[in-house]
Amino acid sequence: MARGASRLLSAVVGVAVSAAGASAQPPRSVFVTTPDGVRIRCLDAGRGPAPAVLFVPGWTMSAEVWERQIAYLQPMYRVVAMDPRAQGESSPATDGLYPAARARDIKAVVDQLGLAPLVLVGWSIAVNEVAAYVDQFGTETLSGLVLVDGGAGQDFDQLFMPRQLRTFVEWLATDRRDAADAFVRGLFARPQPEEYVRRLVDIALRTPANSAFTLGTASVLTDNRPALAKIDRPTLIVAAAGPLLDAFRDMQRRIRGARLVVFGDVGHALFVDAADQFNRLVEEFLRQVGG
Repeated sequence: MARGASRLLSAVVGVAVSAAGASAQPPRSVFVTTPDGVRIRCLDAGRGPAPAVLFVPGWTMSAEVWERQIAYLQPMYRVVAMDPRAQGESSPATDGLYPAARARDIKAVVDQLGLAPLVLVGWSIAVNEVAAYVDQFGTETLSGLVLVDGGAGQDFDQLFMPRQLRTFVEWLATDRRDAADAFVRGLFARPQPEEYVRRLVDIALRTPANSAFTLGTASVLTDNRPALAKIDRPTLIVAAAGPLLDAFRDMQRRIRGARLVVFGDVGHALFVDAADQFNRLVEEFLRQVGG
């Protein structure tokens, strides 16, 4: 797949990845069981004053994609990152692969790990899941939100969308490893270590192709933009400069008091390409909402 097409697909489908980086004290792996019996694996690290931070990755990625953020923040805060259902080491569920159900998984993690009050950070398709969380559960558990290079819905072009979905199916039907490799490489605007890219490809391949398709299409076809009006907590929107900037500005208008920060010269995985800049921005936000 061409680099431009891969980056466009990553923006529509929403995949998330972070750069390699190791904490001096590795996070512990814990499991939460959802009401419908799905085991959600989380990385739990650090201790500190409220708020806690929960990172939710995007399409086919695991908690490890946030490893640079975990390492940076855990000396100051409790930091948790989760594997959404059908991804990483969580249960390979075939049901519940849509934003409302995945939002209920987030709620199970928040409740069972005692994270409230927290800042909820969602990237790519996880932005739609964060909007679904607010729609179902309100903002009582939240100190703030960080929405990273993803949307909560879109208007449909009835001619364009079927072509995009058909392209998506054809892409997944090719050699899966080659497709995943092209996809991962298309996430970045800056060079990444080859070993790191291969590790991300292996993570992506843990999600079966049929589940990957369902996750992507369910998110694209779900419009949670009306739920954005329910957000009454401080909200930081972080986006990559590019053709989707108008959509991020629309999201900012829908959320009262939201702040939009645009990163230049980065790909969809902006927290990899500009990890230091992103980490400092999130740290500043946490200090503000923590009072």
